[in-house]
Amino acid sequence: MTLADGDVPAIRFQNVVKRFGNNTVLDGLDFTVRKGDRVTLIGPSGSGKTTILRLVMTLEEATDGYILIDDQPLTHVLRGGRRVALKDKHRTRMRTRIGMVFQQFNLFPNMTVLENIIEAPVHVLGRSKAEATARAHELLEQVGLPDKANAHPTSLSGGQQQRVAIARALAMDPEILLLDEVTSALDPEVVGEVLQILRDIAETTDVTMLIVTHEMQFARDVSNRVMMFDGGRIVEEGEPAEIFQNPQEERTRDFLSAVL
Repeated sequence: MTLADGDVPAIRFQNVVKRFGNNTVLDGLDFTVRKGDRVTLIGPSGSGKTTILRLVMTLEEATDGYILIDDQPLTHVLRGGRRVALKDKHRTRMRTRIGMVFQQFNLFPNMTVLENIIEAPVHVLGRSKAEATARAHELLEQVGLPDKANAHPTSLSGGQQQRVAIARALAMDPEILLLDEVTSALDPEVVGEVLQILRDIAETTDVTMLIVTHEMQFARDVSNRVMMFDGGRIVEEGEPAEIFQNPQEERTRDFLSAVL
């Protein structure tokens, strides 16, 4: 993806390598995501898609290379010809700009829905409890759960828990939203309502989205760019219509014929 002069990408990967032991999961990965883009990563299990999200969220650390958010280094910087790790304080500050919704919801079971949503805005962003609470109620309305503020996650269905998780991520007003297979743990009948909420967010906000999903129709509807991964590398990328209707690479054609 080329950028216009002076255009600063939301996310930039520069020659990123990630190894787990002897297993190279990402192999010299270079790509950019423009501000406001909605980029979906597709490909077989084990191709490195979720690892990309975990690197951006600083849940994993790259073995080599650099990741920049809005042209600022995320975890490492090149200094004096050496790759130097940045301090935890810097990483924490960078992470406040990024929200992530996981497969497994990751809600705190001992807290109410409202407490789950206001926890980070109050303790990380330093917002007043009143301000965070008002925003939480707005978000619960947005995700269709206005009456669940005082419920505990264990009393909610999977689909409701995932909607709370989306509200919690949005409560940080992130510049970048990472979505990791957000429907894979849900019953089929509630997948559609969760995806519709995410479509609405894509249409009504300018948040940058980096999405991993096996829901190809969702990828087609929401993305303005799709990237096909295999073996830790980008095999092919383009607009959804190009990738889904006229893929150029045999690996992409094989993958899509297996999943569509």
